[in-house]
Amino acid sequence: MNELVLFLPCAAGVEEFLAHEAHTLTGLAGHDLLVGRGGVLLPRAPWRDALRLNLHSRLTQRVLVRLGQGGYRGEDDLYALAAGIAWEIWFTPRQSFKIEVTAQHSPLKSLNFAALRVKDAVADRFRAKAGVRPDVQTRWPDVRIHLHLTTDEAQLYIDTSGEPLFKRGWRDVADGGAKGDAPLKETLAAAMIAASGWDPHGGEPLPLYDPCCGSGTVAIEAAQIACRIAPGLRRRFAFEKLLPFQAHVWSAIKEEAQSQVVAPAAAVFGSDISHRMVDFAQRNAERAGVAHALQLRGGDALQRMPPSTQPGLLLLNPPYGERIAAAGSAGRNAEQRAQERLEGAVPRAGRESAQVEDGGDFFAQLAAHWKKHYAGWQAWMLTPDLKLPGRMRLKESRRVPLWNGPIECRLFRFDLVAGSARARPAGGAGDAP
Repeated sequence: MNELVLFLPCAAGVEEFLAHEAHTLTGLAGHDLLVGRGGVLLPRAPWRDALRLNLHSRLTQRVLVRLGQGGYRGEDDLYALAAGIAWEIWFTPRQSFKIEVTAQHSPLKSLNFAALRVKDAVADRFRAKAGVRPDVQTRWPDVRIHLHLTTDEAQLYIDTSGEPLFKRGWRDVADGGAKGDAPLKETLAAAMIAASGWDPHGGEPLPLYDPCCGSGTVAIEAAQIACRIAPGLRRRFAFEKLLPFQAHVWSAIKEEAQSQVVAPAAAVFGSDISHRMVDFAQRNAERAGVAHALQLRGGDALQRMPPSTQPGLLLLNPPYGERIAAAGSAGRNAEQRAQERLEGAVPRAGRESAQVEDGGDFFAQLAAHWKKHYAGWQAWMLTPDLKLPGRMRLKESRRVPLWNGPIECRLFRFDLVAGSARARPAGGAGDAP
């Protein structure tokens, strides 16, 4: 267990940030840390690193151990590959398992049949070794086996994470997950923070503010970073059911992580026009252990003044498309607001409704508000709209490609100055289009 092949999958655009994080957590570099499309490979990592990465990584989706790989032309080749793996050193026939398949340009006609053949191989090996076979459980298996197919190569992994790692363990299912109508995955929030370069533990820490915080994902992630709270401290992992697991080793790793928790090293703020969302965010912050480390308020993004006298970072994933009005009531035109007052209506806010079709009014007003009141701040905004800087009459100094699930986005950086910033030069030549 001292030379495992670990694969850390991540969203497109996050690979370099994840590689830096993996290096920081494990010390591995060079040929022992390889960056590829969609993830980072650690070809010679100890079992202990698999546990530490599950506990501490904010950017990877899972920690997978690669147990086999080889060429294939049909399902029988997949059976042979799976049958040659010593599954019995990882789990017992008393445990349930599930096969999950992903593919890129696989020539196979049925991925379900591919999964069935791998399942048969695992079960047949246990029957041959122990006389009994484990059960298949598709919903809550003890063990998840991942089969990944390319055009001509198959790879088999055992999953040490279980639930994907963006599930930090602080959202309450009974509270509807306390995530509202337009949730942002915690791994993407962490990628936004990493891309911005915000470091509360280096030099003079800058305050961080999300004026469209929704259920608080960005603010809570930032507050945990400021407190050095490991993201996995409040959840369980699949490796706890695997045979290599040693409870005393895991306890020591968690105790070490707990000892690193500190008072918040930087101020973190969040606000949202929807008091319902602010309530969600407050409850989430309490469960995440950072209620003391951030300040949450209700308020219109187009009217909120800077939460600190020291300029810092605005970091937000504003609503877009049909949910654009979520960010601020001032995004509605005067006639709409007047009609609402006449009718005694309560404006629907938060991330639930849309009064501005394309968001043009809102984003133009937001830029004007920032230029008037937030001079000296950096604004980082994640959006799928590549034309957003022009609509805001701002010139971006950086644009970082990131994917929000299947949606290709850009994280734009705007260096805010009083008055118009449209003529400011772009960032370095290495910035991605």
